[in-house]
Amino acid sequence: MRKFANFLWIDKEGDRYTIRMTPELQDDVGTIGFVQFSQDEVLEAEEEIVSIEASKTVMSIVTPIGGKVVAYNKAAVEEPTLLNSEKPEEHWLVVLTDVDEAQFMALEDE
Repeated sequence: MRKFANFLWIDKEGDRYTIRMTPELQDDVGTIGFVQFSQDEVLEAEEEIVSIEASKTVMSIVTPIGGKVVAYNKAAVEEPTLLNSEKPEEHWLVVLTDVDEAQFMALEDE
């Protein structure tokens, strides 16, 4: 199941929630040259996931849902342009578990 918020896709697979940038957000920020992920093990809704520096902007991306962090896309720290990729397996930001299902269901449908 996929939901949408803050120009992010949130894909639910089992008990894992993967947050990715939408193609619109990827286009709006331009080529990404620097990525710094939060080091938090638990994120609350509206907390920062990542700071990025790109050709068109410098910005922080915040999560629309809270949960326990299972993984950050650490490969993007070494190769920031992965976040510009069209491939979902490359441009994901964070994977969460222990998400409040009601919080997820309240997001917009894809």
